Amino acid sequence: MGDVHDSDSRRPHRHRAGSTHTYAVHVSTNRPPERRTPGWVIGRVVGAPIILAPSWVLAAVLLTFFIAPSVRRWLGGDLGPRIYVVALGFVVLLFASVLVHELAHGLMARARGQHPREFVLTLWGGHTSFGGVSPTPLTSVLVAVVGPLSNLLFAGIFAFAADQVGTDSVGGLLLWSGAVSNGFLGAFNLIPGLPLDGGWVLEAVIWGITKNRHTGTVVAGWAGRLVAVGVLAWALLVPLMTGRQPDISTVVWSALIGSFLWSGASAAVRGGRSQKAVTQITLATVGRRAVSVGHTDSLAHAGTVAAAAGADEVVILSPDGRPAAYVDRAAAASVPAAVAASTPVTAVAIPLPVGASVDGALEGQALVTAIGEATRHSPVVAALVDGRVVGLIRAMDVVAAIRS
Repeated sequence: MGDVHDSDSRRPHRHRAGSTHTYAVHVSTNRPPERRTPGWVIGRVVGAPIILAPSWVLAAVLLTFFIAPSVRRWLGGDLGPRIYVVALGFVVLLFASVLVHELAHGLMARARGQHPREFVLTLWGGHTSFGGVSPTPLTSVLVAVVGPLSNLLFAGIFAFAADQVGTDSVGGLLLWSGAVSNGFLGAFNLIPGLPLDGGWVLEAVIWGITKNRHTGTVVAGWAGRLVAVGVLAWALLVPLMTGRQPDISTVVWSALIGSFLWSGASAAVRGGRSQKAVTQITLATVGRRAVSVGHTDSLAHAGTVAAAAGADEVVILSPDGRPAAYVDRAAAASVPAAVAASTPVTAVAIPLPVGASVDGALEGQALVTAIGEATRHSPVVAALVDGRVVGLIRAMDVVAAIRS
């Protein structure tokens, strides 16, 4: 069951068989428009839509048929097709518990300065999207724990109501299932490992101790991998240790949940490492030294200037001094030396649109963000320091630096 938190260029995700934050840094020539998750809007909370994704229908059908035999055993007698109506009631109550969890995350995030965009119920449970990432360890902890705590609170309320009504009726069983589902969601999500909510608490603790959020993400991600392995091991080893054969349905569900958790934990580890790499990005690590020449200069002159400065790239300035193009090195190399002095540098130039430049003095996330904005116009951008061209940056080099 899942819960996801999206932000502009970094996307922390929470999932409700756990909770997940993954981070993706986008450096592209086009900024994709903000898109809403496909599905049916069934309501709004604090202006954000509550969406039933198409995959939720599949989950509801599968779980209804999976739970129906157990409901038949609990109620006894022959209820015929009505047994599936009751089973669907259990499923709806389960997803209502997930929605409570997601709303709690979103409302707490909003109280801490973030803005919920959507609450979505999906195949795996659901996710919440909001703008911005947690600015402090305390905010991260509060947003993480409020979901499980809300489920534990509702578990107590349902358990009390079921005790008053009795579990020998359909209504009593539904109340009891509400207690069980909320209790499970609350307790399971407090396990300290990403993508579970407890993993975000662990991340925040490591973040607070080391003053490095990305270290916390990686540690919590590895803890989540251990949890994923433990879920499957529990389904297989516990029965064998007690002399019983593992139940095939339990093993299948444990394998599905374990793979889901492993995927989320691995994404968190990769995201933590990527974000750490982002903090180390500078012009020196992603740019190539460049010099500038006038638009009326010759190719030979440009080569001489670049050689004297030890530069790899040449940027051509427009009459008003703006970086307007850069030299295509392959095209320049194909020009015979005998005619280089009479060949205008603009003959082997690739245009740089207005806006395709960044402040070369920036570092880390600020530089990556600036490059992301500039590469909306061109995959290659000029880097300027105090108004002077000092480098040329290619988006592919930034992506490679982050991945490495």
